[in-house]
Amino acid sequence: VQLQASGGGLVQAGESLRLSCAASGRSFSSGTVGWFRQAPGKEREFVAVIRRDGNTYYAESVKGRVTISRDSAKTTVYLQMNSLKPEDTAVYYCAADWHLILSSIRTAADYDYWGQGTLVTVSS
Repeated sequence: VQLQASGGGLVQAGESLRLSCAASGRSFSSGTVGWFRQAPGKEREFVAVIRRDGNTYYAESVKGRVTISRDSAKTTVYLQMNSLKPEDTAVYYCAADWHLILSSIRTAADYDYWGQGTLVTVSS
C-alpha cells in the first residue's frame, strides 16, 4: 500500500486549501484514514480522521474550519481546510490503517501506512 499526499502550497490567512491522499494497492473502504501535521520544532499532531463507517473526528484546533471526506470509490481522502491561519503552517501527512480501533484514531504511532507529506504555508 502506498499513500500519496498532495495539494499543499502557500496561501494567505483566511484562504482555503484542499489536500488529497490517494491510495494505491488498496482502497480505503474498510480502513481508517487520518491527517496529521508537524510544524517546525513541534511534534506531529492529529488533525482529522475518517473511519470506515464514515464517521469523522477532528482536533479542537481545526474543528469548524476543516472537513475530511472521501470519494465514492474510496481511493482518495480529502482534507478541505478553510479560514486558514498562520498557525496551520506545517507539513501535512495522511496515514491509513485497516485494523485501527476507535481509541487509537488520534495516535500517529498506531497507523501503519504514511504518505510523504505536503507542505502548507499560511502567511499573515
